[in-house]
Amino acid sequence: MRRPRGRPRAFDRDEALAAAAQVFWQQGYEGASIADLTQAMGITAQSLYAAFSSKAELYHEALGWYQAEVGASPRHEFGEEPSVFTAFERLLEGRARQFCQQGRPSGCMISSAVLYCAAETQPIAQHLSSLRTGALVSLKARLERGIAEGELRPDTDAASLARFVATVIQGLSVQARDGASEDELLAVARIAAAELARHRVDPPPG
Repeated sequence: MRRPRGRPRAFDRDEALAAAAQVFWQQGYEGASIADLTQAMGITAQSLYAAFSSKAELYHEALGWYQAEVGASPRHEFGEEPSVFTAFERLLEGRARQFCQQGRPSGCMISSAVLYCAAETQPIAQHLSSLRTGALVSLKARLERGIAEGELRPDTDAASLARFVATVIQGLSVQARDGASEDELLAVARIAAAELARHRVDPPPG
């Protein structure tokens, strides 16, 4: 009787991935060592490489976990909300609360991750940049829809306003990492939402 090749994995892959994501979220890609990761995942380095191929591949999967479980893209968060103002208000206030949520690392795993890196980490930085660019595209598209539907003035600069919102979100992440409270971040989010409201189409004279 032939024995099956290899040994069955003695761990839950999804649970291990979630644990690794928490480490990357807290410490960043370069800051998280293999020892940190294996300790959090409850596995050996050999098992990590067997299941995820490399630290870089594990990070890519951890980013996917984060997007699915924590930080959905703006396009998905906007959903079918008919008002551009309500959509952005919910997005900004939601991010402010999310970045300070108890029991999780503060800030955003994507917004403020790997801004500067060593040459060998450049592919990771480029991937993160592409995720941030995708979010920016979604913000711009929602603003353009607001213009087309007559909520925002026709002369609204959707590209610049989208970048403004993206910059605020990244700033909220950094401020959360620096210890800002939820109330402090919500105040900033509401200022940003008020800036968007300045571009509202004026009602017709009564």
